[in-house]
Amino acid sequence: MKAIIFAGGVGTRLWPLSRKNSPKQFEKVIGDKSTLQLAVERLLPDFEWEDIYISTSQKYVSIVENQLPNINPSHIISEPEARDVGPAVGLTIVNLLKNFPHTPIVILWSDHILKEDGLFRKILEASAEVVTREKDKLIFISQKPRFASQNLGWIEFEKEKLDRKGVKFHEFKSFHYRPNLTVAEKFLQSGHHAWNLGYFVTTPSFLWQLFKIYQPEMFDILSQIYHTVGTSKYKITLDKLYKTLPKISFDNAILEKIKKEDAYVISENLGWSDVGAWEALKEALQSAPEQNVTSGKVLVTDCRDTLVYNYTNQMVVTIDLDGFLVINTHDVVLVCHKNSVPKIKKLVENLSNSENEHLI
Repeated sequence: MKAIIFAGGVGTRLWPLSRKNSPKQFEKVIGDKSTLQLAVERLLPDFEWEDIYISTSQKYVSIVENQLPNINPSHIISEPEARDVGPAVGLTIVNLLKNFPHTPIVILWSDHILKEDGLFRKILEASAEVVTREKDKLIFISQKPRFASQNLGWIEFEKEKLDRKGVKFHEFKSFHYRPNLTVAEKFLQSGHHAWNLGYFVTTPSFLWQLFKIYQPEMFDILSQIYHTVGTSKYKITLDKLYKTLPKISFDNAILEKIKKEDAYVISENLGWSDVGAWEALKEALQSAPEQNVTSGKVLVTDCRDTLVYNYTNQMVVTIDLDGFLVINTHDVVLVCHKNSVPKIKKLVENLSNSENEHLI
């Protein structure tokens, strides 16, 4: 089995830690390792280094090489420019198709937390067995919901179809992206909905077939790149053609069009969290909502439900804060209520073309 970890996003909601030159997946948000490093570690030892690929931007290649010194440089698949996840997934398939057309692959993301690593590897092993037998199949790996999230995508599934080594594979039904609270609460209680993580297992040949069916124009461009893989013409062709691909999410390009009979769904409690925003990081690390979460030289007094992250040698002291976020970096201090996190992205956008653009 091959694993492809996507590490090309910018992550503005985790500003001021996450910046254009060093996005969140390369920063230490949990302990002394980046979430990219943690994403690779949870695959080991079941995966060899030769089984792991990283998809990222060309400008982040040196960071990936520095953080993952054991990675094969040829396994870093770099985009010349950002064209959203649809083209990025297509490019990874272009690079694996020739040598591993029917080998099971898993698509993963570099900015997530998974607490149940053993269960996760068990699911991957069972999924690899299934797609080895059923090569024209895509298996979604989802998280049993902990609460009625309005900020995540949900996946709906039906009756159990298979059981492999205790891992249950359900019939796929539909996707629901960011439902309102009333709908999310119904999903939570239904027993047939889960959080869609964007993780899936399939084969390069089947994914290539889906591009051909559902995105023929994109398929034609990717095919031209494919024919140069492993040759001296690859980089020139990639730089010339990749920018002509449409900016489209993988969900919109492929997943929302997939037939029910072409997919299975696994719903398990993986201890998954998306640490794409500060309040999500707090939810992932806390043992109770009222607990404070801190990192670095921090002193909290009479605070509740507050996250304080200090990336400097200066002491940060907080008193009488309830539900706040305090982030201290070498050049920016962010203080806001956790309910104000959606405003961070807008603030960062407004820094463009201003005297503070260097802080992005």
